[in-house]
Amino acid sequence: MQTMTDSKSVMRPEVDVVGAETLERLGAATAFNRWMFERLAPWIGPSVLEVGAGVGNLSQFLEGRKRVVLSDMDPVYLQKLRDRFGSNDHIDFRTLALPDATQTDNGERFSSIVCLNVVEHVEDDVSSLREMGKLLEKSGRLIILVPAFPFLYGTLDTALGHYRRYTKGSLNAAFSSAGLKVRHMEYFNLAAMPGWWFTGQVLKKELIPAASLNVFERMIPLFRLEKFMPWRIGQSLIAVAEVDE
Repeated sequence: MQTMTDSKSVMRPEVDVVGAETLERLGAATAFNRWMFERLAPWIGPSVLEVGAGVGNLSQFLEGRKRVVLSDMDPVYLQKLRDRFGSNDHIDFRTLALPDATQTDNGERFSSIVCLNVVEHVEDDVSSLREMGKLLEKSGRLIILVPAFPFLYGTLDTALGHYRRYTKGSLNAAFSSAGLKVRHMEYFNLAAMPGWWFTGQVLKKELIPAASLNVFERMIPLFRLEKFMPWRIGQSLIAVAEVDE
């Protein structure tokens, strides 16, 4: 299962059936979404910009923060976000596309920027990271999640519009080129690796099978035990970075 809570949205084509359906399927994976958020939560500050919020699968866990801005480039997704969260006075909405994150800059800076399964959809990932860094306040953190390990790249990645999957080395290099210093990096979601490889490279499917996702969701309590492993690899990489001054 790809940890794509709200990914395809930022660079989504005009008609993106695969991305939209994937977001809808993952929206029902409540236990998975909560598990992912809990892994990110220690790094998230009081003011948050979510880049590529999609339909709000992660955004729902940000509602208690002091200040939240949900962004996307897709007007359909932005309307879904407004319908879902518009009654919360602490949440605003913004049109934002990578790599031009500062194109609609209104001068606001954030203690945290959260960008999950987005950067792999952008050809110029370094410029995207650099532009997001410009929207951080002093000592603010950019928190991203991207797909890991190029050997897992298959038809699921192609259908979702992934330019790449990352290693720790390639992600560190992208941050360094963008003028950002990595403070923390870890793998996430070991259990999804076999299924993603089999579905994308053997079955050659373009969508995560709903039945497989349902089984995966029920087994989240078991998968959470990966944090006790003395070594860890995973389907995704979580990285936390700051502006390198």
